[in-house]
Amino acid sequence: YSLLTRSQRVSHENLRLRDAAYLGGVERWFAAGAAAPGTDPPPPPMFTPFSLRAMTLVNRVVVAPMDMYSAEDGTPTDFHLVHLGTRALGGPGLVITEMTCVTPEGRITPGCTGIYTAGHTAAWRRIVDFVHANSDAKICLQLGHAGAKGSTKVPWEGTDVPLDQDNWDVLAPSTMSRADLATVRDAFVAAARRGLEAGFDMIELHCAHGYLLSGFITPLSNRRDDEYGGALENRLRFPCEVFAAVRAAWPADRPISVRISATDWVDGGVTADDGVAIARAFASHGADIIHVSTGQTSADAKPVYGRMYQTPFSDKIRNEAGIPTIAVGAITEADQVNAIIAAGRADLCALARPHLVDPFWTLHAAAELGYARQRWPPQYLTGKRQLERTLERKAATS
Repeated sequence: YSLLTRSQRVSHENLRLRDAAYLGGVERWFAAGAAAPGTDPPPPPMFTPFSLRAMTLVNRVVVAPMDMYSAEDGTPTDFHLVHLGTRALGGPGLVITEMTCVTPEGRITPGCTGIYTAGHTAAWRRIVDFVHANSDAKICLQLGHAGAKGSTKVPWEGTDVPLDQDNWDVLAPSTMSRADLATVRDAFVAAARRGLEAGFDMIELHCAHGYLLSGFITPLSNRRDDEYGGALENRLRFPCEVFAAVRAAWPADRPISVRISATDWVDGGVTADDGVAIARAFASHGADIIHVSTGQTSADAKPVYGRMYQTPFSDKIRNEAGIPTIAVGAITEADQVNAIIAAGRADLCALARPHLVDPFWTLHAAAELGYARQRWPPQYLTGKRQLERTLERKAATS
């Protein structure tokens, strides 16, 4: 199955046209291993459950973290309630917040969310409560610190352009003192505790894309000559110290993810093999799943774009290190999600831009695949029936 579908020239559903009995066998085999046996027909791979510690997701679709730059002094607003709430109603197993900053100086822009005041915690609690009350989705708080990429304008005013006024001091890995390291570590711990108070099911540590913790990992920005610089093991020391402190503060029955850049796409930077070592290091400290992204650590990066272009890095980490992974990056179709999951290239698939265009991407995928057991909000059931009739007519005339 992996060989046949890897390039997507033969997709999951195209394989059904070629050999329905074979694909049905694959789906039954996968469902049995995913604790979803006993249904006929078996669920598509993307609609099987997945568990991390005591948390079980109803399906393998993830709303990827997407910065909205719409907070007020770090406080998520009604925009965030509608944005995240609508996507939770759309049927995914997991919704991940945008990077939520652990200090005011850790923000990328003045519009970035934070969780460093009681007011922030209360605002996030409102969103979490809505998601839990109105959907089957779990919600994950992504924690991060912008580091040297902070104090910039929101993107529609200029990408990576410094603020004209009211700037704040930024932190870079190479210039941080021991006191700075302790302060940042403690800020992550405090943020995790606030996340627990807000009711989040899971947290994710953002160690990708050149933000502060990522900046320690890549040799392109970490120029330290002490035990926090030099070899990869040393460059990982501070991010792993932060993770270990957060893990100790987070309940043992709730999972933690780590988002990494599995390659810098730059000669002399982090390589795919380094990506495996990075994942292993976080797993050794208790990470439950690795969210595998790439790049955004250097202006010199030369990414090789294409559909599912980051999935090979997820595949490598999952199968060489034996660690669950989330694949992300140019995944746009249900066929791609089913193929990635069934082939064992990732355990979950995160989609960003497709969810911006279609908040109900998962519900639409279920209808198109004929998967009737996907839960719809009861308020939307008349729309479900109309969509199913439309799809049946379309299939009958094609």
